[in-house]
Amino acid sequence: MDNPSGTVLFTTVARPTYGFDVFSIKLSSDFNFSNSDEHRLTDGVSINYNAQFINTHQQDQDQTQSIVFISERLGCPAIYLSKPELSTPEQLSLVTESIFHDRPVVKDDRLYFISAHENPDQLFKSWSALYSCHLHLNDSNGKDITRLTPRGVVDFSPAVSRSGEYIAVASYGSRPWEGEFHELKTDIVAFKASDPEKRVVVCERGGWPSWSGDSIIYFHRQADDGWWSIFQVKFPDNLNDISGFLNTPVRVTPPGVHCFTPAAFQDGKRIAVATRRRNKNYRHIEIFDVGSSTFYPVTDLLNPSFHHYNPFVSSDFLVLGYHRFRGESRPGETTVRNLEPVKSPIKDLRMLRLNGSFPSFSPAGDLIAYNPDFINSNGGLKIMKSNGSNRWTLIKDRVAFYNSWSPTEKHVIYTSVGPIFEQAKTAVQIARVTFDPSDLKPDSNEIPCDVKMLTREDTGNNAFASCSPDGKTLVFRSGRNGYKNLYIMDAFDGEFNGSIRQLTDGPWIDTMPSWSAKGDLIVFSSNRHIPNNVEAFSIYVVKPDGSDLKRIHVAGPEGSNDADRERLNHVCFSRDGEWLLFAGNVGSVTAEPVSLPNHFQPYGDLFVVRLDGSGLRRLTWNGYENGTPAWHTGGELDLGDLCLNEEDEDKLTGKTDDPLWIRCDM
Repeated sequence: MDNPSGTVLFTTVARPTYGFDVFSIKLSSDFNFSNSDEHRLTDGVSINYNAQFINTHQQDQDQTQSIVFISERLGCPAIYLSKPELSTPEQLSLVTESIFHDRPVVKDDRLYFISAHENPDQLFKSWSALYSCHLHLNDSNGKDITRLTPRGVVDFSPAVSRSGEYIAVASYGSRPWEGEFHELKTDIVAFKASDPEKRVVVCERGGWPSWSGDSIIYFHRQADDGWWSIFQVKFPDNLNDISGFLNTPVRVTPPGVHCFTPAAFQDGKRIAVATRRRNKNYRHIEIFDVGSSTFYPVTDLLNPSFHHYNPFVSSDFLVLGYHRFRGESRPGETTVRNLEPVKSPIKDLRMLRLNGSFPSFSPAGDLIAYNPDFINSNGGLKIMKSNGSNRWTLIKDRVAFYNSWSPTEKHVIYTSVGPIFEQAKTAVQIARVTFDPSDLKPDSNEIPCDVKMLTREDTGNNAFASCSPDGKTLVFRSGRNGYKNLYIMDAFDGEFNGSIRQLTDGPWIDTMPSWSAKGDLIVFSSNRHIPNNVEAFSIYVVKPDGSDLKRIHVAGPEGSNDADRERLNHVCFSRDGEWLLFAGNVGSVTAEPVSLPNHFQPYGDLFVVRLDGSGLRRLTWNGYENGTPAWHTGGELDLGDLCLNEEDEDKLTGKTDDPLWIRCDM
């Protein structure tokens, strides 16, 4: 087939729990706030974030109530407009083929935004670029969209100067992404809105620029002492020609507190920042007075137990905005959808985000096995209907991860029991979980099951079992010989009847195997091409008898720099065996990771590629980490209407971590 089809089910780290809405608060001279001062600007549908107040020529408009923002309510990050006179937010239909937009800014009826719809035709390079158009595109007959980022260049986080004459971005320029995400190696680049080709690097190493007037730019970066801080670069007054400047930045915020994502007041005296302080578990918005070097807390006084992100300020200096978890007391969505439709770039391929990880379809496709939480000890194993309803618990109060449903038995699931991300000798076991399908009743929550261990506890780290199409054998990863290699054993008795054989052997990591529907091939991830690099995973296939092992070259030929940078995991086959689905890093990053909640690798997106390594197609674009995909291998899956029954869904908690690589104990 020319294009892959079917249904792809996957997880996004933490994303389902966000429940973000955009809020604002009027600033007072005494910085004395209460919860009644906080005003919600979005409607509690989906997640809403990265807003800006609208700054237009319309003097009769209340600019502190009107915003442009990003919402994912239709299955991808898109730009919306909210005004007091609108009953619901209005989607701005800009680049219709794009399924990623970010950081909208309106200045004088012109909208500036990031989109990722144009393929850079180079792997390991971000698709993000800056575009502009009239605020209401229909007014210009849809012909006004202009790309401001030169071809081959990557831009993030745009900011517009007070006059609207100048633009600043965090830019890679034409350099490739080197794999970093703790701090992107971007520069602060500025140019005239009327002449975007004439770009100047005004400061090396920085992100998230914010203009004060037309002559000062604030931005964040990690200082040499380890603290994320706000820096400033100045230009001559009445700047008419931006060329020729490369400034030494001045550090503005002091060490001892992390400061991110600045929003400058146009008076040049204050900046709003997101902070993370010692002995504080949450990111908060504060006002920093540049002249006196004094912080004034804002959101810690309102919602001390929520994270607050990415402040923005009104042009009259009077109103501060940000986004945070909406809380249970506010109207709007209060539960996490078990399954959420995600916009797909391929017509015949349906995409669904799971509130959980490691999904596996039953043989008939009517049920899904998954792990609700594979980190904490009470995660266990659950089943739900494939329309997202009627969840049942099979295993609880135990760590379980990665599931494989028997293709021939509707009542048998294989899972890994024990800690994830551990060494080769750590005890992790393969379990055969058997249950009675007649127990799957709507009024039941927990159902009895038999958990039979198929591996010996003293054989080390056994995980990632995949069942053969005939249901007779399992391929799995084991660390029993000191290295994580692949083995095959009996699917009923495991290694206890002596039926086990080693499939791969070597001082490297072979992991996450998956059987093709025909049974002729096993696909897996391995770092065997660079055994000393535990992050450099590529895709390999092998026959079940161990012959014809070969690498699928996605990024380039053996030994090339791009090939050695691959980090490709969670691979599985299409039903016809012609396509491979996987999570990988070849699309680089799409947004500044420090502006988001924690993601272990916020460059994880989903891709498909042909078995011969050709035809690579990207499936997801966002700033999150997407992974653990499952591809329904049966015929066309009729899911019907996805269940929206809140009784079968988890409550939104807003419990997210700040990036774990941000240290507050220095």
